[in-house]
Amino acid sequence: MNKSELIAAVADGANMTKADAGNAIDAVFAAITTAMKAGDDVRLVGFGTFSVSARPAREGRNPQTGKTLTIAASKSAKFTAGKGLKDTINGR
Repeated sequence: MNKSELIAAVADGANMTKADAGNAIDAVFAAITTAMKAGDDVRLVGFGTFSVSARPAREGRNPQTGKTLTIAASKSAKFTAGKGLKDTINGR
């Protein structure tokens, strides 16, 4: 499912226009992004948790030359499915 399909599904399920559904979805994504950028977790009970994972700086190798290089520290987004979502996917 891509974003336009998600918008159509939300519009049908919530009995709203696709424009309103698109605005609502954009607002949800923006709120999640803002919270994660601030370092906060976003917990949606029964669905899952969006969190930020910190990766420390580390040494790596260039596969072509074998030269050692330093890979900078970074942050990445992480999603952990909640029990309700897992149970639904597994048909429980």
